[in-house]
Amino acid sequence: MERVLELARKEVRQLRRDRQILPFLLIVPVFQLILFGYAISTDIKHVPVVVCDFDHTRISREISREIASSEYLEVVGQVCRLAEVDRWLDSGRATVALVIPKHLQRDLVAGRAAVLGVIVDGADPTAGTVAANYLVRYAQDRSLRMRTAALMRRGVTRAAMPWVEAETRYWYNPLLRSAWFMVPGAMAAIVGMAATIATALALVREREAGTMEQLIVTPLKPWELMLGKTIPFLVIGVINVTAVLIANALIFHVPVRGNLGLLYGLAIVFLVSSLSVGLLISTVSRTQQQAILTAFFFLMPNFLLSGFIFPIENMPLMLQWVTQLIPLRYFLVIVRSIFLKGTPAAGLMDQAIPMALLSAGFMLLAVWRFRKRLD
Repeated sequence: MERVLELARKEVRQLRRDRQILPFLLIVPVFQLILFGYAISTDIKHVPVVVCDFDHTRISREISREIASSEYLEVVGQVCRLAEVDRWLDSGRATVALVIPKHLQRDLVAGRAAVLGVIVDGADPTAGTVAANYLVRYAQDRSLRMRTAALMRRGVTRAAMPWVEAETRYWYNPLLRSAWFMVPGAMAAIVGMAATIATALALVREREAGTMEQLIVTPLKPWELMLGKTIPFLVIGVINVTAVLIANALIFHVPVRGNLGLLYGLAIVFLVSSLSVGLLISTVSRTQQQAILTAFFFLMPNFLLSGFIFPIENMPLMLQWVTQLIPLRYFLVIVRSIFLKGTPAAGLMDQAIPMALLSAGFMLLAVWRFRKRLD
């Protein structure tokens, strides 16, 4: 037992000398607990709603105001045609659409039944279903109150008043299959994490083996050295994309309704950002153990804040700003849109441009850090 305690004391002294691992072991768990406590929320709040109003009356405007006053729903647009609803849902700017039919006010005042239309983006079945239920409840409550007041003035009893119904349709995922939501997102997350970890470990392993110094004395410029080390992992990343697409086709059968060429092109842009992060991790890590811990510290919050499982709209405003620096956030929307909606390139620019800018920024930062480390 005495020898075991001596060995334990030796390990403690070694940890105290390692100024990179010790902070990770002591500080990171508390930091991640605080982060997860704020970021992880299954509550549905501020779901974007677009209203298509064919009635343009006082009652239809009151319904829109009732929805806008809710903490669970947020009216982000008012349109006059169903084709515009399609564009809002297709681009991801809205999750649910409320269609107010023509002559709604006339029918309610006359005591006739009325039907509200609700269109849900089924690409996210959980959030879409809950948001649709909230939307129907608010719309029915407001129309019921206004109709009741109008009919009671005419002496109509509550028992004789018809109910306001809602007809709900689910686009893109009509059967609300959870795999259709999870599999495209998992593909994006897995491919990105694999590229980051593989790049970081490969470069640190080369430094540990002492072969990096041999490469430094060659005529290769820093950017050439970095490019030569990352191209194989970019190719492997593209192969991984192909592998998960084949696995999806054979096992999960999630439809790919969009352009595969567009998917591959934007996947390469995303992989560049993942490889750049791997390079950055390698520049601050002396050992593979440090590289793994640093990657874990970065990738876990990256995964949770990307919107893969928990809606970004539910997070505190400060964390929502942080998510704008996470390329996975944009690539998740891109992959799900191409898979389930068949969104063309023009409809993905809101996500592709920020992701490309982040990829370029991470790459420039990685080149600067890599060159500084070589010097």
